[in-house]
Amino acid sequence: MDRIDRHILKILQQEGRISTAEISERVGLSPSPCARRIKCLEDDGFISSYQANLNKDKVGIAMTFFVEVRLQSHQEECIKEFEDALFDMEEVINGHIVSGAYDYLLEVISADLAGYETFTKKLHKITSVKDIHTHLSVRQVIAKRALPIYLKNK
Repeated sequence: MDRIDRHILKILQQEGRISTAEISERVGLSPSPCARRIKCLEDDGFISSYQANLNKDKVGIAMTFFVEVRLQSHQEECIKEFEDALFDMEEVINGHIVSGAYDYLLEVISADLAGYETFTKKLHKITSVKDIHTHLSVRQVIAKRALPIYLKNK
């Protein structure tokens, strides 16, 4: 990974729909070598997917919550039950195993408080869940950022 590859990744993170011709112009390559580099970045796993970031307000998502979850135990079957259930909950848009007093931190979205209440009822039905603690996001301060690239020149 060289300076040009890192530049390509930065551009793609900021402007996912940009054409290869436009990228090549910005990084100082002709389109064919630029396309080959992008293909290699995809094949090597540096680019995991492409997606559109939707406007939450426009699609009816008015609330974001951060939910800390503690499990009954750390036995494999409890963890599997919980994590399998998360994949069926479309309200959960991010989930992390964390250190500290709770086991998981979930980012949960909802159209309203009633929708969140419905979500918490589903969460409490999972037998491996011991307790939850919720934080309501008042306002997002930083929107999705491009990832920094820490790889050094080879």
